[in-house]
Formats: sequence, structure tokens, C-alpha cells
Amino acid sequence: MTDTLAVLGAGSWGTALAIALARRGHTVRLWTLAPGDAASMNALRVNAQFLPDIVLPPTLTATADLAAALAGACGVLVVVPSSAFREVLGRLGPLLPGREIAWATKGFEEDSGKLLHQVAAEELGSDVRCVAVSGPSFAAEVALGLPTAVTVASPDAPAAQAWVARLHGGSLRAYRSDDLIGVQVGGAVKNVLAIAAGIADGLGFGANARAALITRGLAEVQRLGLALGAQRDTFLGLSGLGDLLLTCTDNQSRNRRVGLALASGKTVQQAVDSLGQVAEGVVTARGVQRLAARLGVEMPICNEVYRVLYEQHDVREAVQELLAREPSAEL
Repeated sequence: MTDTLAVLGAGSWGTALAIALARRGHTVRLWTLAPGDAASMNALRVNAQFLPDIVLPPTLTATADLAAALAGACGVLVVVPSSAFREVLGRLGPLLPGREIAWATKGFEEDSGKLLHQVAAEELGSDVRCVAVSGPSFAAEVALGLPTAVTVASPDAPAAQAWVARLHGGSLRAYRSDDLIGVQVGGAVKNVLAIAAGIADGLGFGANARAALITRGLAEVQRLGLALGAQRDTFLGLSGLGDLLLTCTDNQSRNRRVGLALASGKTVQQAVDSLGQVAEGVVTARGVQRLAARLGVEMPICNEVYRVLYEQHDVREAVQELLAREPSAEL
């Protein structure tokens, strides 16, 4: 069965998912804020800014008209930066078809530290069915049709299964989870840890340090997730360990590249500007720091990343302070 779907957000990840859905035979409307970008995509059949080498399938149409994107759609997938999530949902509210919203945005709300399903409940009502799509998935590889696996999470099994059915096929595999909290935490915090991995590699600390950082970073993800009510096993899956490994070890990761730039001596602003796209870990670091402090969860790696990004803390001093911590039990 094929559906008419709206994908909101025409960055690299939103475009890649829209392409994947269109290849599955769905009619997809890709919404962007910029009318010029929509016109360009429809005329040239590529997203020239973010995925210039990938031809858009014929069943994918771009639009800057939100109402037109949603007209007749039976599913809505939001793929905007976390900093814009609340604003987009606020605009979406009166137009939302049904009482269901899915998103592939990864992050927390910066100022409040709220998870995105909490933002959705505030903007759309507590009865809205929430679905999160996450996992180890670089946009360019999804758009190219390279093998990829993602997790689709919701406590509402039919809502999750509907998005599994829409996404699953060909080179894209989709697995269902009922742990909405855990999947969101894994997808958000890994971006902060990828900045740390970039810093460590940029300073030449080697493979041993990278492996230790990923492993101890996973412990931080688990501690925060469990404090929020997540399931422990989720963090050993695609949206936990899988996404963390991908983002910390490959230079396609924008967050890892931020860390590499910081290690080379660039300022935070210079590091971010060099990307030309959003690095979610920069925004998420603030939300994680506030949330961990409020819950009393120890997250030393994430805290040092926060200090580097927001308190002008020297990257080498940050590493030395992590190494100087008192020994403790591993698990």
C-alpha cells in the first residue's frame, strides 16, 4: 500500500528520507521555508544545496506552502533542527491530519532540556500519538540507496508499525521499538559525544582513547536514559550503540567535524560556520547539561563538551580533567 506523506524540512536528512519514501512508491511532498528552494528542486530535480548529486524521484514534489504539503497527507514526518521543532509544530497544529506526528529530528529542546515528545504534547495536545525515527544513518548514504537500518519508536504499536511499513524495503530496514524515551535520548546525546570524539582524534590521542570515549560515553547515555525512564536494552541497539559508533568514527558526521575543528584551534563559531549545516550536538550539549544537572546524573564527557562550547574551556585542559578523575567501578 502506498500513502501520501508530508516531510517537513528539506535539509540533507529530510531530503534523504523523502527520497527513500518516494522510492518506496509513496507520494511525497517535501516542505521547505524557502519558495526559491522549492522551485529549484522541482525544476532541476535535485536539492542543489544539500544533496546535489541525487536525482529526486518523480513522486516527490517540493513546496513552500505548508497547507499544500499537508493536504491529503495521511502521515507527517518532521525533519527540522531541534531548535526549530517547537515553532514548526506550532504552525502545524491546526493543519495536522489525525492525531499522530512522526519525526526524525535528533535532539532536546535547548533551553528547557525537554525531549521532543514532551514538546509535541505541549504544542499538539497530550493525546497526540508520537513516533520517533532514529538510528545510524548518514543522509547521503540513505539518499544513495546504500544499506541502512533505523529504529521506529512509539508506545503506540499501530502508529510505529505504519511508519515501519512506509520506510522498510529495498536497502532500508526499519525495526520497531516501544521505547520512545530511550530512542530519543540515544539519538540526541550521541551528537554531543561525537564532538568529544572529534576533539580526541584531532588532538592525536589515538584509537585506544577513541574506544574508551565511545564506551564511557555509552555509559553516560544509559545513565541519563534510565533516569528518564528508558529501557536499558535500547542503548545496545541501533539508536544507541549503533548511532554512537557511526557518529563518533566517520567524518561524514557534522558533530565529529566540529570536534576536529575545535582541536585544530578554531573557535566554536568558526567550527560551526565551516559546516554550512546544523550540528545538533552544539545545541544539544546545553540541553543535556541542564537536564543532567536537574536529574543529578553524572555525565563528565558531555559536561566537558558543554564547557568547551559555552564556557571557552580549553580543549586540552578538558581532556586532562577527564583523565585526572578519580578511579571508579566500570559498571
